[in-house]
Amino acid sequence: MVIINVDLVARLIDEQFPEWSHLTIKPVNNGGHDNRTFHLGNHMSVRLPSAAAYAPQVEKEQKWLPIIAEKLSLSVSTPIAKGKPNKEYPWSWSIYKWLEGDTLSHNNIDNLNHLAKDLGSFLKELQAIDASGGPLAGQHNFYRGSSLSIYNEESRNAIENNSDTFDGGLLREIWSLALDSEWESDPVWLHGDIATGNLLVKDGKLCAVIDFGIVGIGDPSCDAAIAWNFFDDASREVFKNELNFDEGTWNRARGWALWKALITYDSYKNNDKVRAEEASNTIWTIIKDYKN
Repeated sequence: MVIINVDLVARLIDEQFPEWSHLTIKPVNNGGHDNRTFHLGNHMSVRLPSAAAYAPQVEKEQKWLPIIAEKLSLSVSTPIAKGKPNKEYPWSWSIYKWLEGDTLSHNNIDNLNHLAKDLGSFLKELQAIDASGGPLAGQHNFYRGSSLSIYNEESRNAIENNSDTFDGGLLREIWSLALDSEWESDPVWLHGDIATGNLLVKDGKLCAVIDFGIVGIGDPSCDAAIAWNFFDDASREVFKNELNFDEGTWNRARGWALWKALITYDSYKNNDKVRAEEASNTIWTIIKDYKN
């Protein structure tokens, strides 16, 4: 197990980027799971994969993010340098320009409907970028953008495990509907993890999208799962109208949201009440929205 801390980052910077050795290094408030992120001075960040499974993200981000960033109206995290593995740290790593903004929450936005429209517009821009040669969804991005059926057994097990808490029959119906269609158009770009922790807000408005570690090309429905775990009824409708997905794609988006909420609730219901409650709220939102 690699211990990733300030001391390790300082040694990597001293060895490979001595011109930045004088800059202060400190962990960011939300360091992430797939990667560990640190401030490097006031205007840069260092991002290191936390395990071998996440290491391929570095080359992908180095290659594609500068290309993608040029086509988007919002700021996105793009690498400015690539570090090499050494005896202490076995994988490539990246240095980024620091993007200003606060992590999205219900407390720091001016208008939820405006946010829904802005995020939907961003995702449409992303999907419109030429995807030729892009990384097809697969193991490298945990199958975001691939067929939901890969998580069929996992989802059905979680439904069965919690059928006394939720309406198991209804959840099976929602899940089956999500599996009834597939993306039949050409693959498009997707972020893969559109969640509050990866959306930055400034002056009450969406200003940047970060953490493209599981970016890929394929079915964009996974990027709409936030509709059920953050938006309310009105803003969900704004988001839905802005994205203009067909019914099958919207059903799959709901399936992605349901899968993540189910496995999170199933994993944390006995040991992390906060995370379990958040997942439970999402499941009930999905049920309510489906009934309506």
